[in-house]
Amino acid sequence: MEIPVRIVLVATSHPGNIGASARAMKTMGLEELVLVAPKHFPHEEATAMASGADDVLAAARVVESLPEAVADCGYVAGASARLRSVPAATLNPRECAAAVWRATDAGVKAALVFGPEQSGLTNEDLARCRELVHIPTAPGYGSLNLAMAVQVLCYELRMWRLLEEGRGHVPAPPASDFPPATAAELEGFHEHLERVLVAAGFLHREHQKQIKLKLRRIFHRAGLDRNEVNILRGMLTALDPEKRVGPRSDVT
Repeated sequence: MEIPVRIVLVATSHPGNIGASARAMKTMGLEELVLVAPKHFPHEEATAMASGADDVLAAARVVESLPEAVADCGYVAGASARLRSVPAATLNPRECAAAVWRATDAGVKAALVFGPEQSGLTNEDLARCRELVHIPTAPGYGSLNLAMAVQVLCYELRMWRLLEEGRGHVPAPPASDFPPATAAELEGFHEHLERVLVAAGFLHREHQKQIKLKLRRIFHRAGLDRNEVNILRGMLTALDPEKRVGPRSDVT
């Protein structure tokens, strides 16, 4: 059973972790690996740790940024070991697996994102994820290797599908006439929103960063589809002082 989910590793320091993650993916039926600015790749240690998952490594794409890695994805979940200052929906691995399969069954591309070994994903990276996934570990010791975390989530993806098929469940049709907005479309919307809010004087340098992160969370919770993003961007264009040309003469 092939699982159509993209694994994204951000700024991985140790090439062996890339290889071990590829091995974890292949054992569970995942094939698509994207590396964001890895410190060392390709590398012989990555090949050694892949233990036969050479095809996953050979097909891995290397990109420069997280937005580039998930641009075409309509569902993105970021793995986080700690609670962050920006509130966000947090799922356990089993809940995340269910959410991923709902997305892929509706024809939406999905990605799971993992951060650097030492620091994890930044708040800015997490703000680009629709939801966060946290692996519950024993209290007082949450030290999971990167490849271990990849293995846990890939295993849950596989088990969720096997259990659903065993129960005779069939994928539900999409609930909306419009597909979810992709990460690239959401990024374009947030950049547009920021420009308008700066021009309006709402965003100021001293609090701009936190407000921007919180605004992203608000719209992630909304689960915007492509049509809704187009409507919102149309509203922003109408409100943009630089784009406004004055009231229409035919308005009564």
